[in-house]
Amino acid sequence: MVGVYDICARVQNGFRARLGRIAVPETKLNLSVSRVLYNQGFVSSVTRGTHLGPDASYTPTTNLNVAERRIWLSLKYYQDQPVLRKMSCISKPSRRITCSANQLQTLASGQPWNIIKGVIPGEIMIVSTTRGVVDIQEAVQLGLGGTLLARAG
Repeated sequence: MVGVYDICARVQNGFRARLGRIAVPETKLNLSVSRVLYNQGFVSSVTRGTHLGPDASYTPTTNLNVAERRIWLSLKYYQDQPVLRKMSCISKPSRRITCSANQLQTLASGQPWNIIKGVIPGEIMIVSTTRGVVDIQEAVQLGLGGTLLARAG
C-alpha cells in the first residue's frame, strides 16, 4: 500500500530536480491529495495516465491495467523558483495524529497544538476527514475534525 509519505517525497523531489511533470501511483489517497494541491495552486494540472505519460483520451482503470496507471502532476514554478518549497508528512503509520474541529481551528489560526506547529501564511495542511481529503481551512469551515496527513508550503 502506498502512503501519503510517497506522494510527499515524489512531489518534493520533483520540485528539487526542476521537473515539469511527475507521476505518482493512481490511488484514491494520491488523487485526493493531488486535488488539494491543485485547488491551492501548488500544481498546474492533474492528469490520469500510464507509466509512459498522460492519456490523450479517457481510459478507465481495470484489473488488467491497474499496475501501470499513474496520476501525472504538472509542477508550477514562478520566476524560475518552485511554488512548493516543502511538503512533509505529519501523520505516520506508527503515529496517527487526529484532531477535533476545535483543535484544527487552533492550528489554522497559526497557534501550535500539542507537538504540531500552526499553519503559517503561504502554507496548507492536508486533512483526512469523514467528507474526504481537504485542506485545513475547508475542514474548519465545515466544522470537521480529522487526521492530519501532510503540510505543504
